[in-house]
Amino acid sequence: MTMKPAWPDAPVDVAVIGGGVMGATAALFLARGGMRVALLDRQDLFRSASGVNAGTLTLHMTRAQLIPHAMRGREMWLTSREWLGTDVGALATPGLSLAFTEGEEALLRERARVRQQAGAPIEIVPPARAIAIEPGLNPSIRAAAYCALDGHIPAYRVGRAYARALAGAGVSLFEHCAVTAIHPSGNGYDISCAEQARPLAARRVVLAAGVWLEKMLGWFGHTIPIRCLINQLVVTETMPQVMGSVVSIANGLLSLKQFANGSVLIGGGWQGEGNIHDGGTRVIPENLRGNVRLAQHVIPRLSQAQILRVWLGLESETPDAMPLIGALTPRDDAFVIGCAHSGFTSGPYMGRLLAERILGGTPDLSAFDPHRFSPSSTPEPSP
Repeated sequence: MTMKPAWPDAPVDVAVIGGGVMGATAALFLARGGMRVALLDRQDLFRSASGVNAGTLTLHMTRAQLIPHAMRGREMWLTSREWLGTDVGALATPGLSLAFTEGEEALLRERARVRQQAGAPIEIVPPARAIAIEPGLNPSIRAAAYCALDGHIPAYRVGRAYARALAGAGVSLFEHCAVTAIHPSGNGYDISCAEQARPLAARRVVLAAGVWLEKMLGWFGHTIPIRCLINQLVVTETMPQVMGSVVSIANGLLSLKQFANGSVLIGGGWQGEGNIHDGGTRVIPENLRGNVRLAQHVIPRLSQAQILRVWLGLESETPDAMPLIGALTPRDDAFVIGCAHSGFTSGPYMGRLLAERILGGTPDLSAFDPHRFSPSSTPEPSP
């Protein structure tokens, strides 16, 4: 039985709030950089979002500005044994994004163009080549975008790997510790948790709480609306191989991958409903049917598969759909990281960048500066 760490008596160097991929990676590299780190999460490590997402490593569904970060994040996942200490099962595969209508083809070509300009090795291929790559595709496709640098990862395996790495680095992990307030103190901040009788003292704080960030940002004087996407995920029973690539549709409404055990994961941003603060989440039946029917249209053999399980994963999004990474205060003692669209791919790299910044480095995080949402700046939507 694992012993829970004692609530610190002395101030820690950094308190990281949020135990998903970005917060946990930042905590890991901060600890390896010599800082005393506490990591707090309202639930279990990697439970709220990072551990229940689709696990897609993709450039097709990554915003153009984030392509360089996604490419480096993907490489970190594929080499996880080197820096995390465990092979988490990341698999490099090709990726195909498909178009079935004239409108989808125009969108496909435009999305490929802007991602090519950002450095993604994406090319438009004719239907015959797409079907040669993925024989199970519906032959009615009009065009496809091909990327050699996609892949996927069984997200449920990642939390245990991080738990071991964090413990090895000396990070104090406090699960089921919901932060209720953060107040400035003489030498940093006092962090109150519902489960603890006294606050945790920290010289610095990192907010990495995903869909729960909006309220916490308000504690530091930042008014940034954070949208919560409640993404539906569907997994089939195991079946013979029907695909070997990550497959998506240009309009973003489908993502497919088949794992080594034969089960197929169906995603694509179809929404559930609910209130994350007090009411939980629920599947919308018509969205479940629509998602599955679209998957069966793209890979007809999926019509033979039974649905095994359906769940909902949370994704946070800023008004301009770009991440928040950087300092919140002039004193450089409070930071935020989160809200990266399709952020699982680039998450470990972004977490490492923030740790580098806190440790005194100068990575370029200007595009993600949370101060861009101040009244004097007007963010533009990203392509």
